[in-house]
This record gives sequence, C-alpha cells and structure tokens, in this order.
Amino acid sequence: MFLRPFFLFLLLIIPALLPAQTYQLTSPDGRLRLELSTAPVLTWQLNLQNESITQPAPLALTLAGYGTLGNKPTVLSVLRDSVRQTVQPYIHQKSATIEERYNELIINCKDNWGVAFRAYNEGIAYRFFTNYSDVVTVINETVTLRPAACQTIFFPEEDGFYSHNERIFKSFSPGQIGENNLASLPVLVQSTERAKILLTETDLQDYPGLWVMGTAGKNGNLRGTFPRCPKYTLESSDRDIFVTDREAYLAKTKGTRTYPWRLFLVAEKDADLLTNQMPWLLAESSRIKNTAWIKPGKVAWDWWNNLNLSGVNFQAGVNTASYQYFVDFAAKNNLSYIILDEGWSTPGDLMQVNPAVDMDALAQYARQKNIGLILWATWTSIDHQFEVLLPNLKKWGVKGLKIDFMQRDDQECVNFYWRMAEKAAKNQLLCDFHGAHKPAGLQRTWPNVLSFEGVYGMENCKWDTEKRIGPEHNLTLPFTRQVAGPMDYTPGAMLNSQLSDWAPSWNSPASLGTRCHELAKYVVFESPLQMLADSPTNYTKEPECLQFLAQVPATWEQTVALDGKVSDYIAIARQGENGLWYIGAMTDWTARDLTVRTDFLPEGSYEIEIFADGPNAGRNAQDYRRTVTHLRKGDPLTFKMAPGGGGVAILRKM
Repeated sequence: MFLRPFFLFLLLIIPALLPAQTYQLTSPDGRLRLELSTAPVLTWQLNLQNESITQPAPLALTLAGYGTLGNKPTVLSVLRDSVRQTVQPYIHQKSATIEERYNELIINCKDNWGVAFRAYNEGIAYRFFTNYSDVVTVINETVTLRPAACQTIFFPEEDGFYSHNERIFKSFSPGQIGENNLASLPVLVQSTERAKILLTETDLQDYPGLWVMGTAGKNGNLRGTFPRCPKYTLESSDRDIFVTDREAYLAKTKGTRTYPWRLFLVAEKDADLLTNQMPWLLAESSRIKNTAWIKPGKVAWDWWNNLNLSGVNFQAGVNTASYQYFVDFAAKNNLSYIILDEGWSTPGDLMQVNPAVDMDALAQYARQKNIGLILWATWTSIDHQFEVLLPNLKKWGVKGLKIDFMQRDDQECVNFYWRMAEKAAKNQLLCDFHGAHKPAGLQRTWPNVLSFEGVYGMENCKWDTEKRIGPEHNLTLPFTRQVAGPMDYTPGAMLNSQLSDWAPSWNSPASLGTRCHELAKYVVFESPLQMLADSPTNYTKEPECLQFLAQVPATWEQTVALDGKVSDYIAIARQGENGLWYIGAMTDWTARDLTVRTDFLPEGSYEIEIFADGPNAGRNAQDYRRTVTHLRKGDPLTFKMAPGGGGVAILRKM
C-alpha cells in the first residue's frame, strides 16, 4: 500500500538530482506542446501539432538581494494537475458559461520561488511566484516572444509610457520593428503560416503593466519592458500627473505573492481569437460577494454629440433641461443609464456643480424614470475627493463613475485602479475607466468595472484628420484589443460617410463606413456598458435603426465566431438574454459578399430581420435596406457589403 506514495515521491525528487531538465506540458486536446528547459537558464518553446511556432525564449525575474530567478535554477519539485470545469461569470461579456480546460505544471525551485505554467487548447500562460517574508524590490522581469518564422506583427506603436493606449494596430513586417520601437499590449504576431500568437497579460496587481519592444535583427523577436516606479511626479492640471523621474526598479511589493500571467494565445484561424476567454479565466475570481446590484446596460452619452439637440423648446447644452431630455430618450428606448460627461462640475473640484445643472432635480427626475446617472470625473479629482463627494453620490442615487485621464500603468497607477474599483464596489458604484490601459483582469476581480477605453475609439472622429478610425481599424480591434477585455469604443453614429466624403467635425461628427457597418458594431464590439454616442435628435430621425439599438443586448449568453480575417472582415453570432440570435458582419474598404453558416442555431424555422447596405451605399454611406424573410437552421446567409460596409441579422424562432 506504500508503493504508490513512494513512487510519487521519486517523481518529485528525481528532477532535483539531474543536472539538466526538460519538461513538457500539452494542451488538453494535444495540439499545443510547451517545452520547458531549466539549463542553463529557464526557457520555453511552443509547438503546434509538432511544428515549432516559437523558438526557445528566456523568462526570468530579478529581485534585489535575491538575484535573477531563472538563471541556473535548481528544481526541487514538479507538480502537475488537470482541470476541467464550467465557470459562470457574473457579467456575460461573451457568454453565460465558460468551459475551462487546462493542464498545469508547477516547478518549485531552490530559494523559495517557482513558476506555474498552464496549457489551454487556446494558448499557454505562465507566471512567477515567490515565498519571501519581507517586501521585495523587483528590478526587472524578462518576458520574450520569439516567433519561429515571423511574417507580420500587428503592433500598436507608442511614443512613450505616458499614454491613453489609443493606438492603431499597424501591420509591420519583422524588419520594420527595431529595438527602439515601443508598443502597448496586446500585440498580435503571425508566427508561422498556420499560427498567430497574441501576447497580453492578466491578473495585473500591485505591479507595472507589460509593454514590448523590438530587438536587433529582422526576426520579429519581441522583448518585454515596463514603466519603472515613479520617483518624482508633477501634477500639472486637474487630470495630468507626469512622471518626471523614475526609480531603478519596477515595483516594491509583498515577498509572498504570485505575479501577473504572461499570455500567449494561439489561433490557427483568425476567428478563433474572437471567443478566446483566457484573459478572463486567468484573472483572480470576484471579490464581490453580492453582485445583484451590478447592472450592465446601454447608455445615452452626451459628449460625442456635444449635446447637439434640435427641435426642442430650450437652449441645448450642459444644463438641467438637456439632461432631462436625455433621461426621457433613455427611458423611451430601453436604455439603462445616461452619462454626464465633462461640464457637470468643475473638473478639478467635483463639489463645485455647474450652476446650470440642478443635480437634485435631475436626480429626482431620473429616479422617477428609472434611469441611472453616471458621472464623469478625472482620476486626480476622484482620487482626492471620493470621500467628500460620496454623500452627494448617495443623495443623487448615482449608479456609476466614468473615470478618465490616468494615461499610465506603472505600479502606482495600477494600484489606483484597484483602489478605486474597491472603493466603488463598497458603495455599489459601477466603473468605466477612460484614458486607461488595456483590461488586465481587474474586470473579473471587481465585476463592477464594466468597461475600459484604452482603445482608439469613435471619439477620435471629432478630430482625426488622417481618417485612421475607419473600417480597417474597426476590423482589427476584435482580433487584438478586444481579446484582452471589454472596450468602450462608443459606437452609434447616425451620420455616416464613405472615405472621400468624410471630414472631422466637433459639433456634428460622423463615422467612416456605412450605416450598417455602424449597426454591426453593436454585435461585434463587446462592452457591457455600451454607449449610444449620437444625439437623441439624430436617433429619432432614424426610427428603424433606433428600434434596433433599443433592443440589441449589451451582454451575451452565447458567442459563435463564424468567419473573420484580421483587418479585412468579420462575421459573428451572439445570443441575447431575450433568446434572440444576432449576427453582425463588417468589411474593410473592400466591397465583398460574405456567406455565413447558420448551423449553430437550434433546429427549426426562423423569421430573420436584416439590415443590409443599400444599392447606393458605396456612394451614400447612409443608404441601407431593412427586410424581413425566413430561413431554417443550416441555410446559408449572405451579407452583400459595400466598401466600408456591414450588416446585421436578428433571428426569431418561429
């Protein structure tokens, strides 16, 4: 009866007796194989169906006083595990349930540290852990991605660490990215002819965010870099705190902890990225026990349309009458919230309410209409004034905060996100972070954080003279930035233009692409706090489109990736809590007919309502046709899309 425990003991102790070790970890379906070597330094390599898709790449963590963990490690024990479970997220960003399957390998090394590796069918991840009694100083972390045969890199190039992370995912060849080129995450690499790898991180806590740079040569290798801990800062305005000098270290943190997960998501088909849930699964579970008060929904937003109302008997602007009008619009059209963006108060002093806004009267009016108020604030103001503002937030029945202008993700600023998410949760307030880094797990741990910007979104249509926020950009985001987590792109333009007709406008902004391209964003883009960015005036002029926007969900019970190619086209199907299925399709500036399958549907016949580009949408981007027809499960459905076009289908089972 003692043979089996003794055999297991040998399995654990033998690795420590060998001079060099190689370990393997395969995904549950056997397609992915991770090879880990411990001599002379820790390195990892990934294979897809016996083909190398990465070259050996080092990983290490350098701590003051402890040296470089990963350099000539002595492995004391190896633990393995396999997990298969169903997880039910409170916020149904993609689905109501998530099937989680992975194999795990944990190496425990001499001197109280180790690394955990997990292999999913959708990719691999690793993270360091340490077990020290004192606070540790992290000098550096080595994170590298070395593609086997790099062809293309979608690289959101940055000018520096002080950034809103609102970038175009430019397509570069390996030789175009050098050792001085910097990018925020995620980064998507065409590693071999058959595989793409998306690099991102999750469970980012008390630690700086990961960025990447190129390397010397033309091989497409990427190396991690981090904003070091601020030494001196300068608060130059009500929203800007610049780092004027940095320490020589990344972080000072607890000695006993796990560090952020480094994620390498693998897709043989581009569309596989659309349903990858690893960034959420690897984050810490929710710390909120009672989540019943957290209500996703759609929002009427004032800032993009500049409160540009017409046909009303009052002067539009930042005033009580205009916001009451927004409340009426929201109530009439099944929206949950309105946002009061910049202007409701003095940005640097949230206690100084704009005298044109009677907040007590507005709050009472919104409460009567069952519409929640969300208030915008700069991060500096809300950080300084949260406690003093709290009585007003409670008196007005405010449901959430839109917090803006962080523009950093060093350890100090990352801790602000967590501090504010926790404060908000304790007072039953939702959070929408703008001027923010990409999502990195916070939204699972604190599910009151419903959305993040950190995306080059539609607000840029007000000034983007280079016309960058067009269909090609829109067709890149679902395969890159959105994989990391929800994105507050703020769609909904009812003024739409083809490329040659478009110009930026502050007061009457328009989108690049067709009306149906815009409608499809509500199925393709994920944000549990989804905006209607245009003016109520423009929506009421378009009753068919408004009817669609009023009933399209902000969260989803199921998601099925139908087809897609990064920056070219996409088709995705989602089921709402109302039981209806929605299909969204979008194309870049290339007109195309895209035929999708419907075998994902339950058996039966369906009435199908279709919004499709009109015959003249290539000239007049607002031209569309709404039709109602029928199909059965398995029947093909074709979207005929104009340049910059799209289409939406709503399927009701008969």
